[in-house]
Formats: sequence, C-alpha cells, structure tokens
Amino acid sequence: MDRRHLLIAGATAGMAPLTLRAQAYPAKPVRLIVPFATGGTTDIIARVMADRIQPALGQTLVVDNRAGGGGVVGATEIVRAAPDGYTIGMATVSTTAANPAINPRIAYHPLNDFTPIINIAATPNVIVVHPSFPARDYKGFLAEIKRRPGQYNYATSGTGGIGHLQTELFKSLTGSYIVHIPYRGAGPALQDVVGGQVPILFDNLPSALPFIKDGRLIAIVVAAPNRLAQLPNVPTFAELGLGPVNRMAYYGFHGPKGLPAEVVQRLHAAAKRTAELPEVRKRIEDTGSQLVLGSPAEFGQQIAAEFAVYKDVVSKQKLKLDA
Repeated sequence: MDRRHLLIAGATAGMAPLTLRAQAYPAKPVRLIVPFATGGTTDIIARVMADRIQPALGQTLVVDNRAGGGGVVGATEIVRAAPDGYTIGMATVSTTAANPAINPRIAYHPLNDFTPIINIAATPNVIVVHPSFPARDYKGFLAEIKRRPGQYNYATSGTGGIGHLQTELFKSLTGSYIVHIPYRGAGPALQDVVGGQVPILFDNLPSALPFIKDGRLIAIVVAAPNRLAQLPNVPTFAELGLGPVNRMAYYGFHGPKGLPAEVVQRLHAAAKRTAELPEVRKRIEDTGSQLVLGSPAEFGQQIAAEFAVYKDVVSKQKLKLDA
C-alpha cells in the first residue's frame, strides 16, 4: 500500500470512532437541571417534556431540581458541567437575563457560558393576592398598597429572579412600596401565598393558574400580549400604561459552553418533536403558555435581547439586590 492509501486508511480509521460516538448519543440518560424547587413553572415545563421525550431522544430525561439564589445555584451547575450532552438545564429569564443583570457577583455570563438549544414556551406572568387581601382588582390593589407603603410583603422565586425584578420595576413605575420576601423557588413562594403567610406574589401563570381557578388566589394583572382566555377579566400591564413590565417569560433547554453541534441538533430535534405531540402541546397551552420551538440561534438572540432589556431596567431604575 503506497503512502497516499496509508494516509486515507489512517484518516478513515480515525474518523470511525467519532462517527460512532455521534450516532450513539445519547448512550445513557440525560440529566436536566431545573434551577428552582419543585412546583414552579420551570419545574412544570421540565417535567411535561421529560415525561414524553424518551421516544424522540432514545433515552430518559432525568429532572434534577437544584434550587437557590434565584436560580443561580442550578445555572452555575449547568455551566460547570462537562459539554458532552449528558447534563443540560432549563433556561429561564431569571437565570439568563434578570439575575445576571442585577447581580454582578454571578459566576457566569449568560451569553458566553451557555449553549442555547431550544426555547420551548413563552409564558405570561401574573400578580396574584391571597383572598384575604382587601382588594380584588387592579385599581383597588394599587390604592391599597399606596395607602399603606411598606406594610405588605410580596413573595418571589428568589432575589434577582424575574418576579423580583419585574415587581421592583412595577414599584418604580407606580410609586408604590411593598417588601420583597425571596424564596428558593416559585413553588415554595406560591405555597406560602396560597397558605396566607404572604399576601402578594409575582409568579409565572402556569404554576399559579390552578389556584386562581379554584379561588385560592386572586389574579390582579398579567404580563401578556393580550388578555388571556383563561383570565378574560384580568387586564394586562400594557392596558394599564405599564408596558415595560408587560414581558412574558421563556422556558427552554440550554447546556454548558462548547456543546457539540451534533448534540445540540439531536436535543433540539427531540424537544421539538416532543413538544409538538398533541397531548404535550395541550398540557403546555392549557397553562396559558405558547409554544415557540425556534432554532438554537434564535433562542440565543432572544436571550441576548432580554438580557439587554433587564440591564437597561436595572440601570434606569437604579435597582439593587436589596431592593
């Protein structure tokens, strides 16, 4: 065999293991880090997807809740994972835009240290109150908190999360003052508001909606492009002249920096196929969310745009972590 044939044979032999590895992914279950506690919207979307993704992915998706720091603890664990496709995570506005915009101590950069995979759903946000609160509509709510500044607390998924930042923006725009009570996720915050320990919550709609429907929470105002079919009598922030607060949340998959393109494509295709199943689509849309399912590049652009918005909010409103 001459030198040219030896080189070709050697190159082919060297490529074979790479091809086999690419074809084999995933060869074992994939871990999906949810950077919040169970029961919140991030967890709901993650589990809806994990429940049905195995036929499309070829392996199970194992949900692993890593709560703390308004999502920063779990997001940091995603960043530090090996870029082999066996640890990915849920990307949220809190972890990739709001928290990095307000917290300079975060050990990751939302645009440089993750690999976007797919934006699964866009979700409305909602301010809700416990039924014991002395108002049941927006006009009465605003009048009450302005009448008694600093006398009411509000719960969120954590310091620096979307609920915290959007409520602080709401306070700045309305000249109101309510006190922030951060939790280790939307689930625990939601339970304490439902239980009456805290009167006000800024939450994502999917986790709050069941309690709104059965009367254990009262919806005051929503962040959505239009009024929702599930809450036809509840105004949007935009209707009330509070357009900057009228932003929906995103929930998608991302991985650590350097995730191979073939792994991204495999995960994207499996997630898209799963979300488009009629029963999965229905479960997501029944929460008031909308499927997005764009490309990894489009998701990256959306994250960058949202991060820029919240950096501008923090700068203009002079928001601090102890706000």
